[in-house]
Amino acid sequence: MPTSQTADIAAGARTAEPAAGSAGPPARLLRRWELGPDARFAATGPDGPAARRSRRVDTANGSFLLREHPVPDRRRIRFRHRITTALDEAGLPVLAPVPARTGRTLVTSGGLGYELFPWAGGRGRDGLELTFAQCEALGGLLGRLHAEMERLTPPVQQSMLVPVPRAADAAAAVDAMLATVPRDGGGTDFDALSERRLRERRALLAEFADHQPPDAEVCTVGHLHGAFHPGNLRHGGSGNVTAVLGWDGLTTGPVAGEVVRAAARLFACEDDRGLDLDRVQAFVRGHRASFPLDAGQIQSAVHRAWWERLCDVAPLRHRYLGEDGTWERPAQDRGHAALVAWWSANLERTLDAFAAPYATGAGEGATAESGADVPGDEHAYG
Repeated sequence: MPTSQTADIAAGARTAEPAAGSAGPPARLLRRWELGPDARFAATGPDGPAARRSRRVDTANGSFLLREHPVPDRRRIRFRHRITTALDEAGLPVLAPVPARTGRTLVTSGGLGYELFPWAGGRGRDGLELTFAQCEALGGLLGRLHAEMERLTPPVQQSMLVPVPRAADAAAAVDAMLATVPRDGGGTDFDALSERRLRERRALLAEFADHQPPDAEVCTVGHLHGAFHPGNLRHGGSGNVTAVLGWDGLTTGPVAGEVVRAAARLFACEDDRGLDLDRVQAFVRGHRASFPLDAGQIQSAVHRAWWERLCDVAPLRHRYLGEDGTWERPAQDRGHAALVAWWSANLERTLDAFAAPYATGAGEGATAESGADVPGDEHAYG
């Protein structure tokens, strides 16, 4: 989910003083980097748990973002820094961390960890704003990231057991929510819409109960960005990607799964139109040119991504079941329910569309079925 920090990057910085009661990092911390004597904090991070620990730093030579980690996982952060630095050096639009005077990219002070990045220029763009050529270029960028990470990292196990959600569990949750929705005119318009969507979902779960994908699948597994969606992409004036953010989500998993998840987040409409399959095809074609898989892997990943969305009732659990927490990704999934209904009605068409770029020369890459969603944390920088 793009935080308000990502919106701040797109719109430009707002100069502000720290919020009352928020001490923030001490100004002397900035001396740990070669930033010049005029380096100063320009603004607090906007709302959101990740953004509250981010501060913009202004200097005569440009702006930076300082991120704070309350309990730094040194090994994970240093691994991420090594990867992003190498990707930057390879000419990809990835922001490498700025080394401190000691040469370290993770600085500790008072038990906290800090990392510094160049400020990300450009602006966020919805995937549906992109031309077909830009969609293909974006798919090619993700493919180059996958290819370069495969080159930079040790081989990962090429089989993976990732459980899939059970339709019976999702149906039981829907039934529990339906039992709490106010009826007979006692609810709001949102309640009426929720009841309609819940009944729609309940019918779909019953209709497609025998379409569950297997837990274990053989696939091409590698290191993944983990959160390749519009909130983590910055575009320049010509539409080219100037920065890929969100590297806190760096993980391992099926490569085809990330391709499908990215396409579904980038090119989903917020209404009953579902996915823009022409843009999806351009994106997948671009990825294939940089990181060949095969049609079987892509189609299996499409099947699994659809199934996981079909069984996902998290957006309404908090309101109707009283569970702790809130739905964390409303901006990207405003059309979640509509997309599930559309995808279920157009499953074969969607499978064919994702596989279309592999129709010729599809023998390249590993031949097997692909995989599952292996989510990672999503942050503005990393």
